[in-house]
Amino acid sequence: MSASLDSGLPRPSQTTTLRQQMAELRGPGTAPRALDARALAALAANPGCRRRALLDGAGVDKAALASKLGSPAPFGQSQFAIMRGNSFEAKVKADGGRELLRLLGVEEPGAVSVPDLAAAGPQGRTARTALALREATAAGTWTLLDHPLVALEVAGSPVYLEPDAVVVAPDGRWTVVEIKSFPMIDGAADASKVGAAARQSAVYVLALERTAAVTEGATVAHSVLLVCPKDFSNVPTASVVDVRKQRSVTRRQLARLTRIEEIADALPEGTTFDVAGCSAAELTEAVESVPHAYAPECLAACELAFHCRARAREAGAVETLGRAVRGELGGLTTVGAVLAAARGEAGDPEDPAVAALRRARTMRQEALDRASAPSEEAGACR
Repeated sequence: MSASLDSGLPRPSQTTTLRQQMAELRGPGTAPRALDARALAALAANPGCRRRALLDGAGVDKAALASKLGSPAPFGQSQFAIMRGNSFEAKVKADGGRELLRLLGVEEPGAVSVPDLAAAGPQGRTARTALALREATAAGTWTLLDHPLVALEVAGSPVYLEPDAVVVAPDGRWTVVEIKSFPMIDGAADASKVGAAARQSAVYVLALERTAAVTEGATVAHSVLLVCPKDFSNVPTASVVDVRKQRSVTRRQLARLTRIEEIADALPEGTTFDVAGCSAAELTEAVESVPHAYAPECLAACELAFHCRARAREAGAVETLGRAVRGELGGLTTVGAVLAAARGEAGDPEDPAVAALRRARTMRQEALDRASAPSEEAGACR
């Protein structure tokens, strides 16, 4: 996969395109780190984080950056897991896609077309995929697109995405197929993993809808086919997952993302995230020049999460306690301010958050007093 960031919008100097500016941020000779659907789903879940939006948009290797900053994140799969996943995917797509169509409930599909989607570069592959989708829809036969490439605009720039597969039905319906290596035991899989797969698939659905909108007779199914190993075997089984909710949320959150050029233009002159050419101190200064929106959920989705958490803790930010707590505390943005408000040392008594904190502190103190009373009486008897 690859990501192109040429939006055609010039920098303020009118001499450098956005793509060139992103290349400068990455460092000379550094190839861009491509965005994928998993990263987009995580980005959409936290649209207020300008730091991630810029680093992902520029194609910066956040894992290498986090290591240089001294806060590496334990992301990545083992080679064994990758090989097992590839082997399982090959089994699912064997026999010209007939096994996959069987999982869709199609026992006798007749002839199944598997078009060649090879082309030069991401733009060429995207165009070839769009042509194959149009031809399959017009032909009215079962068609399996193996690793098609589709595009989605994010923060003003195109991002190229590669689903595991897309099945085109004779009636023109396009269905996203997501193949995962985690097991489906007794017909059910881990809820958190299924949720992550649904959010990832929703990104593919959004991208396909752009092509379907200009393809006569085409519709994109709002349910995706999740294929997993059955129980503890390597036998594929499948479940249909409705992603309408995830699609709506992702579309709304992606629309809220600040355009990348606006974030880049606000950076100090000379800012760069060149991991190979900059010291840890220089990279720290560059990273801190971009606002972040840390939340505990970032720990499972962003390579820079441990660095951002450390900074949030140093600042005493209430975001470290979770989004729900942050929302309840209103204008109290630091742990120090929360404690001061609870003790009655600061804060407006008319503020509902302040009133609730003081009431909670009073109730806690009363509970402690009651708990200590029996021990004091026992001591007096002795």
